[in-house]
Amino acid sequence: MQTESIELSFLSIFAFITFFVFLIVSKYFNSSNNSILLDTDFLKPQAFHSEAIPRSGGLASLISLFVFFGIYYLLFSNILYDYIFLCTILFLVGYLDDIKMKVSPNIRLILMIVFLIIFIIFVPIEIKYIDLIFLNSWLDNKIFSTIFILLCFLFIVNGANLIDGFNGLLTINLIIINSVLLFINLNNNHFEFSFFLTAQVIILISFLLFNFPNAKMFLGDGGSYLFGSLVALNAIITNNLNTHISSFFFCILLFYLFFEVFFSFFRKIYQKKSPVLPDNEHLHMLSFIKISEIFGADKGNYINSIFINFIFCILVLPSTYFTDNGLICKYWFFSLILIYTLIYIRLYRLTKN
Repeated sequence: MQTESIELSFLSIFAFITFFVFLIVSKYFNSSNNSILLDTDFLKPQAFHSEAIPRSGGLASLISLFVFFGIYYLLFSNILYDYIFLCTILFLVGYLDDIKMKVSPNIRLILMIVFLIIFIIFVPIEIKYIDLIFLNSWLDNKIFSTIFILLCFLFIVNGANLIDGFNGLLTINLIIINSVLLFINLNNNHFEFSFFLTAQVIILISFLLFNFPNAKMFLGDGGSYLFGSLVALNAIITNNLNTHISSFFFCILLFYLFFEVFFSFFRKIYQKKSPVLPDNEHLHMLSFIKISEIFGADKGNYINSIFINFIFCILVLPSTYFTDNGLICKYWFFSLILIYTLIYIRLYRLTKN
C-alpha cells in the first residue's frame, strides 16, 4: 500500500510537470521568432487548418517522456533502454519533416525499416503467442519473426501518422487504446508496466488540452511516429504478459490504426496512385466532408474526431468482455473489416455524388 501511494504521488508530480512542459513549448514555438515548427502548408491534402500552428507536440511529449524515465529509474532502479531507443529514433525520423527538412516518403520509410530492424534484433523484441497455430511455429524462425514484428510496427506507426489530421482524432484514439491496455494489466497485477502506461495517458491528455477542440499545437510527424511506436510496443508487451488473452483482441483494439493503412495502400493501387503519397480520400477525410456540411468546417474539425472515436468505441470496446475467447475475437475482427469497408464505400459514394 505504501509503495502504491508513492507511485501515485510521483504520477501526480509528473502530471503537473508535463502540463507545464506543454505550456512552455506551446508558448515558445507559437512565437513568430521561432517559426521553424510552424505548419504553414495549408494546401497539402491532409491539411484542415487555416492558421499557422506549431508542430511542437511531439517535442513536448518526448521531453515529458524523458522526465518520466528519470522518475521510473528513481522508483524501480531500472532504465527502460528499449523504450528510450525506440522513442528517440522514431521521433527523429518524423521530426525531420516537422523542421521542414525535405525527406521523401520513400527515404523516411527506409530509415524507419532500418532502425526498427536494429531495434527488434538487438533489444530483442518477440511475440510469444498468437491465436494462429501455424504462425506460432513460424515465429520460431528468427527471420520470419523479425519481418512479422517489423510489419506490425510499420502498420501502427504509419497508421498513427495517417489519421493525425484532425484535432484530437489520433490523441483520443490513443488514450482509449492505452486505457484498455492499462485496465488489462492492472487486472492482472502487472503494476510496474501499468505505471508506465498511466504516464503515457497523462502525456496524451496534457497534449489534448492544447490540441482540442481548438489547436494551439500539433503532434507533427515526430509525435505521431513516437506514439505510434509506443502503442505498438505496449500492445506486444501486454500480449506477452497476458497469454490468456486472445491475440486477436489486440488486432481489434488496434484495428483503426493498422487497417486504415492496409486499406489505403490497396485503394491507392486500385486508383492508380502512389501508395506512399498522401491524398484526401481517407475515411476520416470523407466523414469530415459530410460533418462539415452540417456543422461548418471549423466545428467539423473536432466534431469529426469525436464522431469517429465514438464509432470506434461502439465497435471495439464491447470486445473487452470476450478478451479470452479466441473464436469470438476472430469473428469480431473480420466483422470490423466488413463494417469498415461498407462504411467507406457508402461515404465515398456520398461525397463523390
